[in-house]
Amino acid sequence: MVERQDELLRALHDEHAPALWRYVVWLTGDRHFAEDVVQETLVRAWRRPQVLDQSGGSTRAWLFTVARNLVIDDRRSAHARHEIAAEQLPERASEDGTEAMFDAWVVSDALASISDDHRRVVVLSYYQGRSVAEISTELGIPEGTVKSRLHYALRALRLALQERGVTA
Repeated sequence: MVERQDELLRALHDEHAPALWRYVVWLTGDRHFAEDVVQETLVRAWRRPQVLDQSGGSTRAWLFTVARNLVIDDRRSAHARHEIAAEQLPERASEDGTEAMFDAWVVSDALASISDDHRRVVVLSYYQGRSVAEISTELGIPEGTVKSRLHYALRALRLALQERGVTA
């Protein structure tokens, strides 16, 4: 009985496997997956000996139905919905500037919250790269006042940033 089943299974494979494989490739476009589906379909036929004893037409219909159901089950499964097959590895993540833009927005917001005198000396010093002497001349105030305002402006800016969730 076992030998007869093995012979029937070999004959089933030889007769139907190529057409079954083409059918699954047509359904999915995936040659490797089609091989797996054909193998699983034939294993299921082997587990159901009554299928092997049927006439050729109904056996073929049963095999194609099983293969189609296997494809549908795979496509409905969680791994098919969450995995993406790719021929090549995806590109590595690159810096897109979002982090820098967010940082600039937070600093700009914090700068807007400090006094005008403090903001002016910070912008002239850190953003425009001016020296204490140049700031003193431009604003018409002593250099010591520029240094003092810069010191207190940075303290106020640090506090404003901490209030916005930025920690030192």
